[in-house]
Amino acid sequence: MIAGWLLEKKLSTDDAKLLRDMVWKRARRIRDVYLECREKNEREGVSMFLKLTSSPRSPGLHVIHIAAEMAPVAKVGGLGDVVTGIGKALQKRGHLVEIILPKYDCMQYDGIGNLRALDVIVESYLDGKLYKNKIWVGIIEGLPVYFIEPHHRDKFFRRGQFYGEHDDFKRFSFFSRAALDLLLEAGKKPDIIHCHDWQTAFVLNRPDRMQDNSAHDRVNPIKGAVVFSNIVTTVSPTDAQEVRTAEGGRGLHSTLNFHAKKFIGILNGIDTDTWNPVTDTLLKVGCITRLVPQKGVHLIRHAIYRTLEFGGQFLLLGSSPVSHIQREFEGIASHFQNHEHVRLILKYDESLSHSIYAASDMFIIPSIFEPCGLTQMIAMRYGSIPIARKTGGLNDSVFDVDDDTIPLQFRNGYTFLNPDELGVNGTLERAFNYYRNNHEGWQQLVQKGMNIDFSWESTASQYGPLLKISGQIKGGSKSV
Repeated sequence: MIAGWLLEKKLSTDDAKLLRDMVWKRARRIRDVYLECREKNEREGVSMFLKLTSSPRSPGLHVIHIAAEMAPVAKVGGLGDVVTGIGKALQKRGHLVEIILPKYDCMQYDGIGNLRALDVIVESYLDGKLYKNKIWVGIIEGLPVYFIEPHHRDKFFRRGQFYGEHDDFKRFSFFSRAALDLLLEAGKKPDIIHCHDWQTAFVLNRPDRMQDNSAHDRVNPIKGAVVFSNIVTTVSPTDAQEVRTAEGGRGLHSTLNFHAKKFIGILNGIDTDTWNPVTDTLLKVGCITRLVPQKGVHLIRHAIYRTLEFGGQFLLLGSSPVSHIQREFEGIASHFQNHEHVRLILKYDESLSHSIYAASDMFIIPSIFEPCGLTQMIAMRYGSIPIARKTGGLNDSVFDVDDDTIPLQFRNGYTFLNPDELGVNGTLERAFNYYRNNHEGWQQLVQKGMNIDFSWESTASQYGPLLKISGQIKGGSKSV
């Protein structure tokens, strides 16, 4: 409501900022006015809200997230969870948080509250022409969200899917430009602009700084964003080390090393309200994953057969955008169609995933690389012991029960280093032996995992100081 009135020039920028601060502080007066003004016309409602603008300013920062995903309405992978999770956590810490998203036609619209189009048009340039954008506002998980709907002949976000289009570069470069035009039109002056992943890296770029390190006839928006941002974060400390190597950096390692002083890895969290085994109404060795090479699909396939040899059961939930991988797992599913100890469900089902996390004794994550990973955190919260490869965020959150270099109180699962069948074999065998021969020890391990604080509130405590530092930097774009 407040955001809409601001864009429609019915409130000043300062008045809108004060009113939004009151909303985040959950001031009783603004709640009472909101309830009362529902019976009034819009002009009377605006007048009633303006009477509240003598309130003092909030000490928190104004943080705007620009992203291509946001759970649960526009989610492909972990990015959607991150945007919602960190947004809610920062809001709880007293910061004013807003999100800007594309208005996809394939979003889960029933997850958006109070969605409405604003009586305003924002214009943006592309290829030397000016195009109009329709702006929508709504609420997702308690967070205010702006949706940008481009009026472009190519129907950028009316494709029936989020990614995977031939012109993704063009689609998201336009979205990034439109997001900046929206901020300018609305008169917003945030302390922090937090851009997520390559799709919004264009926000921070100048054309002369996007030249790819490996192919000088190509552009790399991530490179430019690293150069121009105040602070660069990745989603785990280990990933921050891995991407500074030639193998892990995929051509960006030299840029990341040059800017190492502003580059930091902070382990992601999980939404402990959504993933709460105490209150979960969806409850009934699991694996929930996108079946892509990154996730170690050949090791997942091997683990299915190895689990059976050890006398276990295996349940897989997930699908693949890679046609030959999807066909391969369809063949495996057909082979085990009537098997009582193996089930492959080749789709993603949010409610079923809750049941699998809760029902599994062990959870395998054999990723080839994994910047952070959330499944291992959710698994532990539900009492399932992770079996993970030591890479990225897995290396920062899963510590082997037999590793004497790790203090006993931190050992919470099973890990292996080499991404091969021998690594999976040995680790599965150790886990199965411990499960069968030390029931009390296994239950203690389960309890230890369930007690670990992987919440976004914990993660936000690490982001807080970075936000303050970034907001205090003079000049340049204030962004993370």
